Amino acid sequence: MTLHQPSLFPLDDASREPRKAPLLLPTDSLAAALPHFDDYMAEREFALNTRASFGHDLKLFVDFMGAQTPLMACTRDRLQAFLDWLRTRRGAPCSDRSLDRRITTLKVFFGWLVSKEVLAVDPAEPLAHLGTRSEPPRVLTDAQVEQVLTLTRQMRDAAEAPDARPHLLVLLILDAALKKTECMNLALEHIDVSDPDHASVKVVYTRPRQRFKARQVAVSREWAETLPIYLRRYQPSQMLFECTGRNLEYVLHTIATVAGLSFALTFDMLRWTSATRSLRAGMEADRLRRRLGLSKIAWQDTGPMLSKLVEGPL
Repeated sequence: MTLHQPSLFPLDDASREPRKAPLLLPTDSLAAALPHFDDYMAEREFALNTRASFGHDLKLFVDFMGAQTPLMACTRDRLQAFLDWLRTRRGAPCSDRSLDRRITTLKVFFGWLVSKEVLAVDPAEPLAHLGTRSEPPRVLTDAQVEQVLTLTRQMRDAAEAPDARPHLLVLLILDAALKKTECMNLALEHIDVSDPDHASVKVVYTRPRQRFKARQVAVSREWAETLPIYLRRYQPSQMLFECTGRNLEYVLHTIATVAGLSFALTFDMLRWTSATRSLRAGMEADRLRRRLGLSKIAWQDTGPMLSKLVEGPL
């Protein structure tokens, strides 16, 4: 790699490539920054609803601060004053859910300004989320996981009317932390069990703005060895599960009933159980985020929530 030493003095050579003008300056106004931020969201293919919500939140912020306020004047204290105003002094009430979203908006906006080297320090970084957007999901204890897997193994290995689908489904979610729609969209061509010790499934998203969710996820040897048993009975032609999502929900309901659980077993419960088990096993946070197919914005809420779940007795 060649390093170029910058000149101490301006060059008069006409062939010298002119330095690209900065996107914004710290002295530029909040109002001047908003169109550039909207362009950034469009380039990154943010969902239209997200762009609209962020735009509304930033309009409130600009109204509070003043449109001509320089970006460099947006300190942490002034951001906190804006949040206090939303909660206690603004005419319209602001719920904790809305306040949490507006904190996310500020973090994304000022994080973008720092990434573009417009600001050297992110004033929104110290802002803390309230963590009250929704009730934390229920997850299975280790004992309950074993209770469920013991039953589904018995169903797979039964002498009469064996059925490998319950075990295949539960293990798939516990191994790969897939959503219900991802399970339903899993094609046979995206399953690789050629080496059972390094088996994997490929989660495919075709829409450009969802491409960050596409990923290859490892599954266990036990899942790889259960797959042929399932295929022999159900003989799917293209998709792994050629049935309705409601049918698979009924499979989980039956498992919970027969296993003697006092609550319904759901896709989300198994997905978040998988995530908490991975976190407890020491998986690095960003790797877990990518394994779950979550954006960095979504992780701002999900990461702390999972950490709290891990602190509980599993």
